[in-house]
Amino acid sequence: MVNKLFDSLFKKHKNNPDCFLKLIDEKKINYDEFLKISGRFSNLFKNLNLTPNDRVAVQIDKSPEALAIYVACIQSGLIFLPLNPAYTTNEISYFLENSGAKLLICSERNYPALIEITTKYTCMLETLNAIGTGSVIEKSKNLSDDFTAVDRGGNDLAAFLYTSGTTGRSKGAMLTHDNLLSNAETLVDYWQFTKEDTLLHALPIFHTHGLFVATNITLAAGGSMVFLPKFDLDLVIRNLPRSTTMMGVPTFYTRLLTHTRFDKKLTEHIRLFISGSAPLLAETHTQFKKVTGHRILERYGMTETNMNTSNPYNGERRAGTVGLPLPGIEVKITDTNTGKALPVGEIGELEVKGPNVFKGYWQMPEKTNEELRDNGFFITGDLAQIDRDGYVTIVGRNKDLIISGGFNIYPKEIELLLDDEYGVLESAVIGIPNADFGESVIGIIVHKEDENIDLKQIQINISKSLARFKLPRKLLIISELPRNTMGKVQKNILREKFGSVDL
Repeated sequence: MVNKLFDSLFKKHKNNPDCFLKLIDEKKINYDEFLKISGRFSNLFKNLNLTPNDRVAVQIDKSPEALAIYVACIQSGLIFLPLNPAYTTNEISYFLENSGAKLLICSERNYPALIEITTKYTCMLETLNAIGTGSVIEKSKNLSDDFTAVDRGGNDLAAFLYTSGTTGRSKGAMLTHDNLLSNAETLVDYWQFTKEDTLLHALPIFHTHGLFVATNITLAAGGSMVFLPKFDLDLVIRNLPRSTTMMGVPTFYTRLLTHTRFDKKLTEHIRLFISGSAPLLAETHTQFKKVTGHRILERYGMTETNMNTSNPYNGERRAGTVGLPLPGIEVKITDTNTGKALPVGEIGELEVKGPNVFKGYWQMPEKTNEELRDNGFFITGDLAQIDRDGYVTIVGRNKDLIISGGFNIYPKEIELLLDDEYGVLESAVIGIPNADFGESVIGIIVHKEDENIDLKQIQINISKSLARFKLPRKLLIISELPRNTMGKVQKNILREKFGSVDL
């Protein structure tokens, strides 16, 4: 039997005694040990009567076992659906309903709050904790670690990753075995990863960056990872000498630059620092080079596509750009209204095409048709320009997306909640520059003249329905929102006016 992604990334490591994961307590897990964990999980999924193409949602903390759940899903032909641990029960309820997930795995602390919604959607509920305990551990510990991978081809689905649109409805981006494998193999070659590399992994594993980029590249190359539970400045500093590469969001690098021990000596073993998920300020590029002697390699990707462009490993890494199209991937700039290609240097909408581009949005054919052209190009919604040397610069976003600390935040979702609050006539949510997180969220409110308004109470109320990273850092009251002749709120004016507001 053939399972394209499992065979290419995982199966080859069976009986491999080489170290895969280095943990903070000096414990190490080799490739063979890791695959045995995933094998037991695969047999547990079989015992739970899960069948190929069933969706498995996970809202769990980062751990070796959490990573093994991903592998077990691929091995079992199941569709892996990772969810941010910060999501509220209201948000989880939507994902379960929309995806039709048959199983949700959560941490024990969230189990009581999730019983009701999993029962409502006829979804099984199991637990897994960061310390390697929980019902999936207990139920799998006596099962065989041998499991024959289920037949899966390149066009079969491997994962759903939920993204959002400005309508506020989250969309399940369907990623295939070919999508994930092609990107991993391309990046291994482009960034010159080998089995000698040790990647410092401080990213979360519920989105593309930490899961499909960092992990899949390591597996494809046969290297190892220093697997940190999260980004902790002191932990990263202590583990840099154990590493040869590091991937991070801009926040990681701005915080490293504040540490007194972060210098050329500490980073002498690192061959490559990679940044993504949010724009990296040119100032950070310059300061990082001055302090360490390294030039950060910035790249560009999306939930729907994984990585599209990258500054070169050998060659000029241009600050402020996201580099060149990766091998096998086409990019072009088009007119937002007509879709026609624009000349070099002009700003327009960025479109991408390649084996990395997703299959479409789950149960949203109209949305899929809007964003995936018949010729295979995906309309990213990002405004960009390409210079004569082929370097891509992202100059803005056409969908009001806010990126804070590497997390995507969609204003409409927050605006809908604000508009429902007592005393609020209407609202607009924007992102403003933040040196540490890239952007911070602020909410701008027009209040009803005949009703009092309590901003503190509004913050408390909306916090019940939103993950913490989505919450506005500040709420402001104005008399009216600026609009154009078509009645659309002009958020560019709001950003200009409130871009330097004191938080």
